[in-house]
Amino acid sequence: MEKIWLILMGGVLLLSLWGCARVKSQPTIPQTQVETVPSTAAPAAPETTAPEPEDTDFVRVADYLPQVPQYLPYSTAENFTGAVIYDFSGAYLRYGTVKKLMAAQEALEAQGLSLKIWDAFRPTAAQFRLWEVCPDPNFVANPNRGFSAHSRGNTVDVTLVDSQGAELLMPTAFDDFTPKADRDYRDCEETERQNALLLEEAMLEAGFIPYSGEWWHFQDEDTYPVEEVFCPEA
Repeated sequence: MEKIWLILMGGVLLLSLWGCARVKSQPTIPQTQVETVPSTAAPAAPETTAPEPEDTDFVRVADYLPQVPQYLPYSTAENFTGAVIYDFSGAYLRYGTVKKLMAAQEALEAQGLSLKIWDAFRPTAAQFRLWEVCPDPNFVANPNRGFSAHSRGNTVDVTLVDSQGAELLMPTAFDDFTPKADRDYRDCEETERQNALLLEEAMLEAGFIPYSGEWWHFQDEDTYPVEEVFCPEA
């Protein structure tokens, strides 16, 4: 009996050892990995650029020539009439004319100078206002017979300033109706003459026609119809 019991016990021990060996030989189960889900967020929209205006479109000059100073006397009472002629203080022109003004400005900047704008687009209502205040055809175009070229949006009154914004010496001040304001220049000081000719040359090269009676007045070679609807915002 004792021998049988020993045999049985030995068998049980062998079975236990075999079971342990099987457990140890089980392959390791890897941890479950989290699946990466691609982002469904919409891609950033590409930047859009505004289309370039047509040459005939009216644009605000400061949007294209922010470095050019502006002072429009007709938007104040500080002009020859002593009255406010229009209620906006920003210069507007046809886009085609602005491109030429940009060319003139570029040429002047190469010499350390800049344009300064005194007047640009003038609504037809403003021309009537000028005539109402000063009904003298020697100084103001009679709107009952035809509007000023300023009402076409292709004409600008300008002078020159230095890098500090100081106006250069010119034959006269703006809207001076004496003979010194014309382009004869024989009755001017040499510095005034040279500065006026420098401005004239830059504007001619850019495609403007100077008016013989006013050294500050320039009209685009390209003409446009008189604008009777558009009026700049105040």
